[in-house]
Amino acid sequence: MPSPQQTPPQPRVPHDGRPVVCPTREDEVAATGSEVIGGPVGRRARLGTDPLTPVRVVVLVALGTFALGMVQKLPCYNWAWFRGAASQYTHACYSDIPHLFAARGFSDGLVPYFDRFSGDMQYLEYPVLTGAFMQVAAWLTPGGGDLQYREQMYWLVNAGMLLACTAVIAVCVARTHRRRPWDALLVALAPAFALTATINWDLLAIALTAAAMLMWSRGRALASGVLLGLATAAKLYPFLLLGPLLVLCWRAGKWRRFAAALLGAAGAWLVVNLPVMVLAPEGWKRFYVFSQERSVDFGSFWLVLTQRFGLDLRIETVNTTSSVLMLLACAGIAALALAAPRRPRFAQLAFLVVAAFILTNKVYSPQYVLWLIPLAALARPRWRAFLVWQACEVAYFLGIWMYLVYVTTEHKQGLPLDGYHVAIVLHLAGTLYLCALIVRDALRPERDPVRQDGSDDPSGGVLDGAEDVFTVGRAARKARKARVAQEAAQEGRTAVAGAGGRADAPPV
Repeated sequence: MPSPQQTPPQPRVPHDGRPVVCPTREDEVAATGSEVIGGPVGRRARLGTDPLTPVRVVVLVALGTFALGMVQKLPCYNWAWFRGAASQYTHACYSDIPHLFAARGFSDGLVPYFDRFSGDMQYLEYPVLTGAFMQVAAWLTPGGGDLQYREQMYWLVNAGMLLACTAVIAVCVARTHRRRPWDALLVALAPAFALTATINWDLLAIALTAAAMLMWSRGRALASGVLLGLATAAKLYPFLLLGPLLVLCWRAGKWRRFAAALLGAAGAWLVVNLPVMVLAPEGWKRFYVFSQERSVDFGSFWLVLTQRFGLDLRIETVNTTSSVLMLLACAGIAALALAAPRRPRFAQLAFLVVAAFILTNKVYSPQYVLWLIPLAALARPRWRAFLVWQACEVAYFLGIWMYLVYVTTEHKQGLPLDGYHVAIVLHLAGTLYLCALIVRDALRPERDPVRQDGSDDPSGGVLDGAEDVFTVGRAARKARKARVAQEAAQEGRTAVAGAGGRADAPPV
């Protein structure tokens, strides 16, 4: 028997025994891009024997991309944040983090939600878990020095904490689809990720959402729900993922698992919010009141309508219409989930519902693209479409800052209003383009990149490979025909057996 030192290393494969999917073998863009590092993986490659596993590579690349984003913010870190508004827009390196350090009372030691501060806002306009994240960063920020130094340190501390969130996102996305860890490189190499990661605190909610999807893919419904509840306590959008889970569990008859996820989400959200809700109700509700009272703002199609066509839309009208459009979009996604010929994958519907929220909302901040990047990598892991969408988002990222240069400089330098409207339309078109491809994949499962190797729903957990118990439309008719054929075959076997023949005997 050979010694352990002489035993060759065995390839690492997922639990089902099938090998890891190599994108350079199935994606032309990935194969072409791999030429800079030696070309596509060879037929005789010994996969899984290198200590630098796919997950570790993805994490290292994601951290490198985050670091590049920090470098992109250097002009602002050094001086542009502190020398007038136009400078930070000219260098496209704006961030909310240093400005809110003083504007929301952290520099003065005020406690979010409990202490009122001067200005129009009076209380922190972020959900409770994000407020706690901001407060922890303030506690870790070194004291002493002038305000500029402390704002710089506050941004650095937050960047370090957001870097940890980035690592969590990379690990979770790489492990959600067991056989497709390399798809997480779409997240790790996303240009918009580098540009927007440190604008705000969104990565906290995104990391919790990615962890929730990983737990669901492992069949741990309660843990997934708890993480979704925590994510919703950090940002509002993660609760939308409960909608796709509802209709998918409805179609598969997995009501107990959905109930566990729902109860876990509600319980976790309450545990975080209830103390602040009871002890500081005015501060707690500021986020929700602000969301309702906020007027039409940057990046939305509502802004194009009001500025381009001179529409005078009341905020109540915008809120109502936006809610109706979102409900209609959700109804369409539910119909897709129940009527598609094959049950859509969880990640596909998750992307669609969050994209619908972004498209119908009255504001689109540049960092909102971060919400969709991990979902896009799981919903449609194809580089060409992903990069087209990313190009649209980068164009919008540059467009909004150049437009702000135009409106804040005396000589009207930068991008005028018409150019900014083009940037908004590009962002909307790019997101709709990716949505259309995902809908097509759901309606024609043979076109779905994830299902082309015979997989069903790697991120679906208990939904993966489950039988349908409720469908509508074409799916219902197909299931009915299959059931009738199965019943007819069973009746035929019973008749043969009753006549004294063998039920499994071939016809003579």
